[in-house]
Amino acid sequence: MKIAVGSDHGGFEYKNAIAKHLKELGHEVIDVGTYSLDSCHYPLYGAEVAKKVASKECRFGVVVCTSGEGISMAANKIHGVRCGIAYNDDVARLMRQHNDANVISFGQKFMNLEDVLRRVDIFLNTEFEGGRHLTRVEMINDLEK
Repeated sequence: MKIAVGSDHGGFEYKNAIAKHLKELGHEVIDVGTYSLDSCHYPLYGAEVAKKVASKECRFGVVVCTSGEGISMAANKIHGVRCGIAYNDDVARLMRQHNDANVISFGQKFMNLEDVLRRVDIFLNTEFEGGRHLTRVEMINDLEK
């Protein structure tokens, strides 16, 4: 599976660890940056990951900043993207099952890496349930029109 990853300087270390983890699992990783700890702007990287997912170049995206908030807001501005912050294991699962999320967000300062990697796996291995949830996802999609 092809997965886009991106972060600002506040999520740089976790982004690299997530990319390594995904590669070890056999996924193809598209790293859109940032590539250093130099201060930079999270909207650029959140949007770039989201564009790769929205265009279907990548099946999923993973974004990281200090809190997970700003970069997820940026990703959600891209038409066709549903990004949520995986602040616990249940949410990592439910955002796929109920919301058909295609981008997952993390906050490096407020989450430990072991939890983040586990939540990435939960997210990637959970299928969208459809059914009554499809109606709600379609309602979200209609908001973009």
